[in-house]
Amino acid sequence: MEMGWLLWGTAVLLLLHVLMELSPTVNFALRIGFYCVLCLVASALAAVACLLINGGRTVKNMRIIKAVVKTFKYFFGLRFEVKGLENFKVEGPAVILSNHQSVLDMMGLMEVLPDNCVQVGKKELMYMGSVGLIMYLGGVIFINRKSTSSAKMVMSEVAKTMVAENVKVWVYPEGTRNCTGDLLPFKKGAFHLAVQAQVPVIPVVYSSFTSFYNPKTKLFTSGKIKVEVLPPIETKGLTSDDVTELSDRCFSTMRETLFRLSGRPGQAKDSS
Repeated sequence: MEMGWLLWGTAVLLLLHVLMELSPTVNFALRIGFYCVLCLVASALAAVACLLINGGRTVKNMRIIKAVVKTFKYFFGLRFEVKGLENFKVEGPAVILSNHQSVLDMMGLMEVLPDNCVQVGKKELMYMGSVGLIMYLGGVIFINRKSTSSAKMVMSEVAKTMVAENVKVWVYPEGTRNCTGDLLPFKKGAFHLAVQAQVPVIPVVYSSFTSFYNPKTKLFTSGKIKVEVLPPIETKGLTSDDVTELSDRCFSTMRETLFRLSGRPGQAKDSS
């Protein structure tokens, strides 16, 4: 009986391997499915560790979450090449901005996440089972993107909290995932936050995933991701009147860096 189950299991694994090799759609579905299951299981285990070690919701839990998520890359054959980590070493709080490409961004985030840093995410993420629980325990700030007044109130409170508790806040200024190899126009919330709190903005850019990950073409293979932490941009003395200029400056710098890291250094100028 046991030999029969072993033979059946081997046959199924071989069949899945053949299908993955022959069909990009099957390969994509299985890898994404495995990623989702991995996130749910790892989040549940990490949540237990966070509760036992730190007792509840605190940014200190991010160290545990980071240690767990940093192992994910080995399952998917992803390699990270990181530059500029010294730019995180600013005194006091800061607003960190990065491009937002896919569900895989969590791996890139945890690869470079500095200490005492929390993320801003949409409220819906809080209801994603164990993933929502671990985000809550890690101190993630949830905002209701559908309510402009609610989002502004939350960001106003974030500005006070980040200064009082000396934490950095990680924001995706595009506001949604974008796997086109370019940047979407930036929303202004993160820049209002930085100006209101009078803290520096630190841009972080990840190279395009399109060479190894593309949902439209069902591509999901191994690959290398280049990450660059850019020098801080000061906001001291700036007012709300300067937000648009600050946003445009960050967008231009990050877009140029994105194309350079992705092997298309001249495209930013050609398409500007």
